[in-house]
Amino acid sequence: MSGNLIMVVGPTASGKSALAVSLAKHFSTCIISMDSRQFYRNMSIGTAVPTKEELSQAKHYFIQQRDIWEEYSAGQYERDALCLLDELFKIHNVVIAVGGSGMYIRALEQGMDDMPDVNPSLRRELRQILLYEGLETLCQKLLQLDPKYYMQVDRQNPQRVMRALEVCIQSGKPYSKIRQEQKRQRSFNIIKVGISYPRDVLYERINQRVDKMISSGLEAEARSLLPFRENNALRTVGYSEMFRYFDGEISFDEAVEQIKQNTRHYAKRQMTWFRKDTDISWFSPSSEFVVPYIESHLK
Repeated sequence: MSGNLIMVVGPTASGKSALAVSLAKHFSTCIISMDSRQFYRNMSIGTAVPTKEELSQAKHYFIQQRDIWEEYSAGQYERDALCLLDELFKIHNVVIAVGGSGMYIRALEQGMDDMPDVNPSLRRELRQILLYEGLETLCQKLLQLDPKYYMQVDRQNPQRVMRALEVCIQSGKPYSKIRQEQKRQRSFNIIKVGISYPRDVLYERINQRVDKMISSGLEAEARSLLPFRENNALRTVGYSEMFRYFDGEISFDEAVEQIKQNTRHYAKRQMTWFRKDTDISWFSPSSEFVVPYIESHLK
């Protein structure tokens, strides 16, 4: 397939959705999401899915298309997204992709090295270890199986640790080795642009977004999802803190403050990831140079 895929990336609350819609309107095209949580239904407030107005201005794909209890890996996303792009590039010379989930961006750009799909029974086993023995036990297992990745992974992130363990156990190879194997070359042209804010401005935008989520009904949304709290889709900022509030571990105000704090930490990790990618060209949110830059790199 041939065509141009414009990837719009950046940390949470940076305004990626608005820029993606603006670019889609300019190029008369559609948008595919690279956000690992917006894939799921019934999580619209906590995952800040595009507004109804944004969704109405451009066709979006991979938004709220799966049920919360479904497992969905970056490898599966790669296959689905490439199949979709094969069809879209028959109609459009340009397609927009937007999101801040590093693994899904990498999957679409470079591939996931044939990592095994999620094994439900193995994941349940690892979750039981997490629940009854704690994250440190999983980290020690990872240290045994893949000491190199153990030194790289965010060891406070149970999902990253569990996924690495799944790959190690299922493939019989270290996760770090699989990640380093030959990356796939795409037949389409990829142009990556990022939105950059000064840290203090971004953090204030995050605080404002969380306040808006609260006023829009995040607490009620989280309560409706409480029966599914053990599902992977809900092990994320916004819901985890609300569940702790429902359990009586923290107050409502503490939950809100923790959501803000943990979202800021997440944004910091995102920027650490993105800074390693020298192919991203960074722009201020109001820059008039984004479209000229993209147009100069189209094929």
